[in-house]
Amino acid sequence: MTTYELVGIGNAVVDVISHADDSFLDLMGIEKGIMQLIERERGEVLYGAMKDRLQTPGGSVANTVAGAGALGLKTAFIGRVRDDALGQFYAKAMTDISIDFVNAPISGGENPTSRCMIFVTPDGERSLNTYLGISTGLTSEDVPQAVTSKAKLMFLEGYLFDHDAGKSAFREAARAATAGGGMAGIAISDPFCVERHRDDFLALIQNDLGFVIGNEAEIRALWETDDTEAALVKTAEICPLVVCTRSGDGVTLIRGEERVDVPVTRIVPVDATGAGDQFAAGFLYGLATGRDLETCGRMGNICAAEVISHIGPRPETDIMALFKAQGLV
Repeated sequence: MTTYELVGIGNAVVDVISHADDSFLDLMGIEKGIMQLIERERGEVLYGAMKDRLQTPGGSVANTVAGAGALGLKTAFIGRVRDDALGQFYAKAMTDISIDFVNAPISGGENPTSRCMIFVTPDGERSLNTYLGISTGLTSEDVPQAVTSKAKLMFLEGYLFDHDAGKSAFREAARAATAGGGMAGIAISDPFCVERHRDDFLALIQNDLGFVIGNEAEIRALWETDDTEAALVKTAEICPLVVCTRSGDGVTLIRGEERVDVPVTRIVPVDATGAGDQFAAGFLYGLATGRDLETCGRMGNICAAEVISHIGPRPETDIMALFKAQGLV
């Protein structure tokens, strides 16, 4: 059985990216700068209104796995797609970049493959409209223990925590990874996910996870506070490793008594899509290869800076060359 350095579990979503201006967002009733869940009919309307479409396999954790795989980690991804045109595109696109796509496309049923319409405005801000389709139906049956128990690192997507079956699947996957000698962690994904499931999030983090990654708003949401520092301290009390991204203010990493604050060089983004996902890819690459916390944070920052320099949620340049230029490898 293959041993994986990183296994991700998340929504398998085809990202469809298009440029738009603020007047277009207003016309279509799109709220700027956030992710909104939409129904199938609304998704069809927005898709039809898109111009200069760029279609890529996406999903937050899937993007992270792809980024880590591009750096050389042996990776696998667990997620659900329908056996339709988008699902076939998704599965092939993942395997084409040497990611083991664990779940075969599913035949029958009503819900099609998930898709996210992303509108990028001239200021680089992204407005996401996601129809989740089949991906939200993930259960323990979709998560083979033969894969999770062989994961050095297991990375879970907080969006899937919105469903009871997903919660059970996450707990089982995390415990299988830990029993196999690995470590599981989660991307918090969204403050609203936390608000809907705060107690369950905290229980999972405290009882089953070795690391948690979130931005300031997500970390604060765990504790219903506006004080980021207080939220970091509380999270570090229940989780061995806490990573908090702070946009242009860098990243804070806390492991036990060790704390590292890694700054970033501010740049104007071309497209902020995937910044957090690719930060996680660089960070997890560093963690999987035994780097210290500061190096892990710097690797994450380099990956995030690269992805916001162009359209699309995945790297387009040789990240390893960037690491070498900074003396990190």
